[in-house]
Amino acid sequence: MRFEFATAARIIFGPGTLAEVGPIAAGMGQHALVVTGRHIERAAPLFDRLKNQGVNCTAFAVEGEPTIKTVQQGARQAREQRCDLVIGFGGGSALDSGKAIAALITNDGDPLDYLEVIGRGQPLTAAPAPYIAIPTTAGTGAEVTRNAVLASVEHRVKVSLRSPLMLPRVALVDSELTISLPPNITAYTGLDALTQVIEPLVSNKANPLTDAICREAIQRAARSLRRAYGDGNDRAARDDMALVSLFGGLALANAKLGAAHGFAGPFGGMFHAPHGAVCAALLPHVMAVNVAVLQAREPDSAAQRALRRYDEIARLLTGDPTAAAADGVAWISDLCSDLNVPPLSGFGFTEADFDDLITKAERSSSMKGNPIQLTAGDMRDILFRAL
Repeated sequence: MRFEFATAARIIFGPGTLAEVGPIAAGMGQHALVVTGRHIERAAPLFDRLKNQGVNCTAFAVEGEPTIKTVQQGARQAREQRCDLVIGFGGGSALDSGKAIAALITNDGDPLDYLEVIGRGQPLTAAPAPYIAIPTTAGTGAEVTRNAVLASVEHRVKVSLRSPLMLPRVALVDSELTISLPPNITAYTGLDALTQVIEPLVSNKANPLTDAICREAIQRAARSLRRAYGDGNDRAARDDMALVSLFGGLALANAKLGAAHGFAGPFGGMFHAPHGAVCAALLPHVMAVNVAVLQAREPDSAAQRALRRYDEIARLLTGDPTAAAADGVAWISDLCSDLNVPPLSGFGFTEADFDDLITKAERSSSMKGNPIQLTAGDMRDILFRAL
């Protein structure tokens, strides 16, 4: 057995921990580019703490999901303002933007030199600028991953800028920052987090360390996601979901994901849709088709292991020690219904788009982690079910 595990140099978790950011940032630089979502005012408590420690700030707001152009503009602004530190404050879009900007500040050339799939995939040669990631949603786990997902408008696809050098210096996870999230954002980000601890547990790259993280997180999500959706002020539920998100980032960065994310990445490049909602719309159908294909096509030990993992997931979700994989699929389907997740057709997706999405999904990094290689027919089956 051999595996590696890499993550942010330092992880700080707990309600109220934003109060610790000032001295941490001051130890890394004198002028921070603070990358936020579109509502910069939500970062006011962060700006106050930085100012109190003598750290100058330049704000850079990200409108929607980041594009290649977005991070080019951010890197240009950081250089012009002589920023020596980057802080991402927000959801996955802000965190990924900050991560990419920190990398592009110190690495010359075009982003396409480094991007996967549509680019040349060259490695970064210089360490990124120091980067602090502060999530304000409980979903992507981007605070502890080594990639940034960027949209290419020209190619109608989302791809990753990826490097071990891109792991943040500090991940600061304060669950109090998620209390103000509205129910739909709580649902979509939470379902993304849940997907990111289910897929690594059955991934062909799973290892004992990520297994333990995923098992713990699945149980926390099962008990708390509905509660956080129903009552945003439920602090215990918010703590749980912040931890699920963090654990999902740790797991996916070290054990890969699967077909739900394999589809969701390129889908987001083709249609305007919340990433977590797309993952949720796909997840129960990916689970069901994976189980059917494993049972029908692969009687070997690896398949048997994956099938046992799906049974285990069902038991973790339901709390029933006799539950089997089909029970887990039903539980996820019921959860998506309770949280008002639309089908893929709700985002304008039709059968006419199947071939294009399948072609793009086959090339995605996440699809390579699926417990079994799916045929184009298997993929069409998933999409029909999710439509």
